[in-house]
Amino acid sequence: MSQAVIWAALGTGFTFLMTALGAAVVFFFKGTMHENVQRAFLGFAAGVMIAASVWSLLIPSIDRAAERNIPIEWIPAAGGFVLGGLFLLALDKLMPHLHLGTDKPEGRPSSMKRVTLLIAAVTLHNIPEGMATGLAFAMAAQNPDEKGWYAAAFALAVGIGIQNFPEGAAISLPLRKEGHSRSKAFLWGAGSGIVEPIFGIATTLAASWIEPVMPWLLAFAAGAMVFVVVEELIPEAKFKTDSNVGTIGFMGGFLIMMILDVALG
Repeated sequence: MSQAVIWAALGTGFTFLMTALGAAVVFFFKGTMHENVQRAFLGFAAGVMIAASVWSLLIPSIDRAAERNIPIEWIPAAGGFVLGGLFLLALDKLMPHLHLGTDKPEGRPSSMKRVTLLIAAVTLHNIPEGMATGLAFAMAAQNPDEKGWYAAAFALAVGIGIQNFPEGAAISLPLRKEGHSRSKAFLWGAGSGIVEPIFGIATTLAASWIEPVMPWLLAFAAGAMVFVVVEELIPEAKFKTDSNVGTIGFMGGFLIMMILDVALG
C-alpha cells in the first residue's frame, strides 16, 4: 500500500471519526439541538466547504493546469466546476432523500423508510467531501518533493472533520427523538460518514490513472461541494429566521478553513 493511500486512509478516517464522535452525543444529551445551535453549525459547515473549495481545490486546479502548460489555465477549473455541480444536481434529482426538519422526500419516489432517506441526504454531501480529501492526498503523492501538498491535504481533512462533528449529532439526536434506541441512532449517525473514506481512498488509488485530468477533478469536487452549500446548508442555516447565527457560523468556518489551509499549506 502506497504512502499516499495510507495518508488518505488516515485523513478520511479522521473525518469519519469526527462524524462518529458527533453522533455519540446521543448517549449524553436528550432531545435535539437548539435551533440556533444547529443553524450556527450548518453555517460553519458551509463556510468550511466554501473555503476548502477555493483554497484546496480551485486554486490548485488552476495552478496544476498552468504547470501542464494548458494554454488557458482556467478552462479545466471552470469546466470541472460546472460538471461537479451538474453531478450533484443529478444525484439530488435521482437519489431519494429527506432533509432534517422536513417531511417531504426529494428525488425519485421511493418506499424507503424515513431513517434511510435521512441518511441518504447526508451521504449526498459526504461524497464530494471524501473525493476532495482523496484528491488532496493524490496531489501530494504526485508531488513528493513538495511537502506543502501533504500539509494542505492534512488541513483539508482537519477542516472537514471539524464540521463533521455537528453533522453526526444532527443525525443521531433527531433519530433518538423519533423513538429509535440510542445505539441505533448512534450507528446511523456514525454510518452517514462512511462514504468519505470509501470515496477518498478510491480516489487516491486511482491517482496514477487520473493524473492527466487532475485539474478537472479538483474543480469537479469544488463544484460538487459548492452545490451542496448553496442547495442545502445555507438555506437550512437561514430557514424561517432573521437570526444572524448562521451567517456568523459561516464566517467562522470560512476563516478557520482559510487559516488552516494557508498556515499549514
